[in-house]
Amino acid sequence: MTSAPPPSSPPPPGHRSDSAPPPGWGNPAVRADRRLVAMLQELRVLQTGVQIVFAFLLGVAFTPRFAQLTDAQQDIYVVTLLLSVVAAAVLATPVALHRGLYRHPGKERIVAVSVRVAQVGLLLLAAALTGAVLLVLDVVLGTVPAVPITCAIALTFAGLWFVLPWTLRRSANRDGA
Repeated sequence: MTSAPPPSSPPPPGHRSDSAPPPGWGNPAVRADRRLVAMLQELRVLQTGVQIVFAFLLGVAFTPRFAQLTDAQQDIYVVTLLLSVVAAAVLATPVALHRGLYRHPGKERIVAVSVRVAQVGLLLLAAALTGAVLLVLDVVLGTVPAVPITCAIALTFAGLWFVLPWTLRRSANRDGA
């Protein structure tokens, strides 16, 4: 003898059984809110990386071995330190825009500006990370092996963070057109 399945509870209020998006989902302001929240989440991850690089760089200057760095290595250090500070500032800008313009009617514009600012922040972060790699490899391995390895790292950042998204966007636009 088989028993009947237990009765199912009614769906929660507002639940839609079809696969249609919730009401207002296509509204440009709602879409802009979703995009901004997603971007701010992504930037939190990046900020942690910037903070780690910056902390590493701050610590380096206070080690006994820092005085032994060549002038070129100290120049790399200073440029990398400054790149990481500027990257932190730029990557925090969308958060500041969000806070400063909270409930502002031009949310789509805030998102558009924040996307561009975040792209610049990614570029600065890639440069800071590449500089940190160059500095460490130059100290550990010497300049001759450090430069090509660092170039490979820079190309990896360029490929993964900029070329790949651009290629996928182009392909999607071509397929959708």
